[in-house]
Amino acid sequence: MDGAASEDLSDSAQPQNDDIRVYFVPYRWWKEAQDSNSAEGNATRGVLYSAMPGSAYNGPMKIINNIFNSDLVFNLRREEDSGQINENGEVGVSGRDYALVPGDLWLKALKWHTDSRAAMKDGRTFSAVEDDMADVYPLLLRLSVLRETNSLGVKVTKKDNAVEFFRRACKIFSVDSELLHIWDFSGQTTLLLSNDRNKLPKDCQRQSDQEILLELQVYGLSDSFRCREGKKDEMAAQQSNMASSSCGASLTMNGSLGCMNSNFVQTNSPAFCGSSGEAGTLGLTGLQNLGNTCFMNSSLQCLAHTPKLVDYFLGDYSREINHENALGMGGEIALAFGDLIRKLWAPGATPVAPRMFKSRLARFAPQFSGFNQHDSQGLSKNGGWDQYLEVWILKRSLKELLAFLLDGLHEDLNRVKCKPYIEAKDGESRPDEEVADEYWRNHLARNDSIIVDVCQGQYRSTLVCPVCKKVSIMFDPFMYLSLPLPSTTMRTMTLTVVSADGSTPSSPCTINVPKNGKCEDLIQALSSSCCLKDDETLLVAEIYNNRIIRYLEDPTDSLSLIRDGDRLVAYRLPKVTDEDRLVVFMHQRIDEQYIHGKLSSSWKAFGIPLVARICNSVNGSDIYNLFLKLINPFLITTEGITNNPDSSNKTVIDEVEMKDAMSPVLSEGANDIDEKGVNPDSDAGLQFFLTDDKGSTRDSKLVMDEPVTRLPKRLNLLVFWPEKKIEQCDIRLFGSLPEIFKSGFIARRPQESVSLYRCLEAFLKEEPLGPDDMWYCPGCKTHRQASKKLDLWRLPEILVIHLKRFSYSRFMKNKLETYVDFPVDNLDLSTYITHKKCMASNRYMLYAVSNHYGSMGGGHYTAFVHHGGDQWYDFDDSHVSPIPEDKIKTSAAYVLFYRRVVDV
Repeated sequence: MDGAASEDLSDSAQPQNDDIRVYFVPYRWWKEAQDSNSAEGNATRGVLYSAMPGSAYNGPMKIINNIFNSDLVFNLRREEDSGQINENGEVGVSGRDYALVPGDLWLKALKWHTDSRAAMKDGRTFSAVEDDMADVYPLLLRLSVLRETNSLGVKVTKKDNAVEFFRRACKIFSVDSELLHIWDFSGQTTLLLSNDRNKLPKDCQRQSDQEILLELQVYGLSDSFRCREGKKDEMAAQQSNMASSSCGASLTMNGSLGCMNSNFVQTNSPAFCGSSGEAGTLGLTGLQNLGNTCFMNSSLQCLAHTPKLVDYFLGDYSREINHENALGMGGEIALAFGDLIRKLWAPGATPVAPRMFKSRLARFAPQFSGFNQHDSQGLSKNGGWDQYLEVWILKRSLKELLAFLLDGLHEDLNRVKCKPYIEAKDGESRPDEEVADEYWRNHLARNDSIIVDVCQGQYRSTLVCPVCKKVSIMFDPFMYLSLPLPSTTMRTMTLTVVSADGSTPSSPCTINVPKNGKCEDLIQALSSSCCLKDDETLLVAEIYNNRIIRYLEDPTDSLSLIRDGDRLVAYRLPKVTDEDRLVVFMHQRIDEQYIHGKLSSSWKAFGIPLVARICNSVNGSDIYNLFLKLINPFLITTEGITNNPDSSNKTVIDEVEMKDAMSPVLSEGANDIDEKGVNPDSDAGLQFFLTDDKGSTRDSKLVMDEPVTRLPKRLNLLVFWPEKKIEQCDIRLFGSLPEIFKSGFIARRPQESVSLYRCLEAFLKEEPLGPDDMWYCPGCKTHRQASKKLDLWRLPEILVIHLKRFSYSRFMKNKLETYVDFPVDNLDLSTYITHKKCMASNRYMLYAVSNHYGSMGGGHYTAFVHHGGDQWYDFDDSHVSPIPEDKIKTSAAYVLFYRRVVDV
């Protein structure tokens, strides 16, 4: 038997490459196409098998076992006179005769039938999605070689197949009542009988030494197919009433090219005779969710509709697989992806289960670049990918999967077998065009693949040292653009603005500043928000325990030094002159409390320090009058509200009474003075003492008419308030300092719409590097927080844009629901490209969107895909349905896929 099988191997159709799938079709349907080819001398010979009942169990309880065994089992016996039977034409009449054909021959037969039917109707050309297309579904068979009978054992189980497909298989392969014949034109059975398993296709998976799992693509044997055979005219009328959109798509299968137009999507309506498929047109095939894999399905659908990638993987891409690349994966990722593309673009209505693709990912943990930089901390390095994949699935990180897949495909398909070592050269004041071309040539010398051809661009990166002003320019490739949303690049800060002339009360001011900005950005935003005058300036200070602990005077200091829990005050001061000095007033009051049953009194700090400018020559009265001016906004009026300087209403005490009641203690020999020189009498006036910047010491008391000698640059004073004077002011305004940022401090508002162009401008905007991303300056010989500027230099044919919706911090993770308004038909990047001499078009058209619905902790991914004309489709795992174009713009858009539009 083995020898006979080997001799007939040349007569049967051989698979041309490892990726050919086997189709199971009605023999009559196949024979009609074969007869037309035989006239041209292209007939393909097959091997005939007859089916007979079989049993998976041959023991003493065989009859009982067969009753309770739900598996479908039969045997295939090879007919030695298959050639004569074929020539006499005695087989294929009864309808119980079938054929096994490879994918390329099946496609040719399908083209012949479609063209023949179209020619009889209106002369239309091959349309692989009409009538016969929505009828392909997978069926898994377990095959074993029965040497004693020179036959093949076939088993179809419910475990391997969907319930509906198993039910259909029971009808097709029923061998108890009528004889069944199967013609093999694929050569797979011959390979099995010859025991040459190394030549079996990847659709054949070895389960054990005795059993092999083979996936068949069953075509033309469902109820809908039989219904269409009898009601073609009725079907054509119903199809014409459907909303159709014509889309030209190139399908390259094993070297043969067919032009297919998508004209309709099959639904589950009765018009299609109960068909169970969800989509019946090329490329509109869903992916089954294998358990939290919607993020993988979404990204795969977007890539599976990338024009040149589809053409490439439907062609003979295996010639470019680089098996020697140490950075690659032995071509397995490319083969798995290519096989998945062919399944998604094969005519049929059954969602594909990407198990093979997922299993290939699980084999390459060591090759995953950045493994220790993502969610894999603490995972074992040996076999850690299985754990990493689980974390990946739980977090549904579509961006990481997309980056890994594109990089993996590039390395598997890299045409460069031996990467040369190239040392990057400095620009040396050469023109940017010359340096950029040199960088690009160096990149292509090491990286040359379909991914580089289609998906990679180049940007210019400029770094400037803030100290020595050293400029470094690099030209780096990019695979996709990761654009920040404005809310991720900006930081909301709330400060308290205090007037230094007593004209206005203190008030909170909320501003937005760059997250990695500097203090000068803070001053600029504050100046604009509070309408700062030309002769004014701002002094920002941090307040802690009712005293100033630091001044933010260096404009180059990073804003990252300011924490969300800090409390800052911005003092509005007149611009400084050489003779001006700064005076800082800190406040204290009597604090009474019982300690061990005894009343005890002490002085306690309260309120916001007040700051003002004074000239170089002042006395006690000048400082006293200045202080009265500063506290004027805090005085209580007769109506019970604080004083408004612009109001004509008089205060509780007029100016004369106020000066008398709040006059400072001048004499150091006054009665009832404590050991530190402070009079605790509630009837005493305000008392002023010189102190240090911490307010911890009490030096000499301020004397009214005597000049203050040896004025320092900052004069620090302690002001002691008696309770009677405190009652005349609203001291709550002294202590109500908001934090820089606190959730709930600002009312939550719906986030406004932002354009994609604005996101791109935020990406290209010059900004300082973060404190954790310092740049080593070759001029200073140390790390500096340099400013960085990115510019687009060379754009790819396929532009992938990732919107940074997920923000991470040390204590919080958040998803931004900002609605991004992105162009659909005309994304024009002409104004954003720096290389003006580039001849390629800078206009793009949207063809796919990956969406994320839900929160940071969970959610669901889907994809919107353009499929010709104005027709878009929603890919939600296995479900595929049309969606209007005006519905594709949502706040769930996460990754955008654009293709270049060629200018005419």
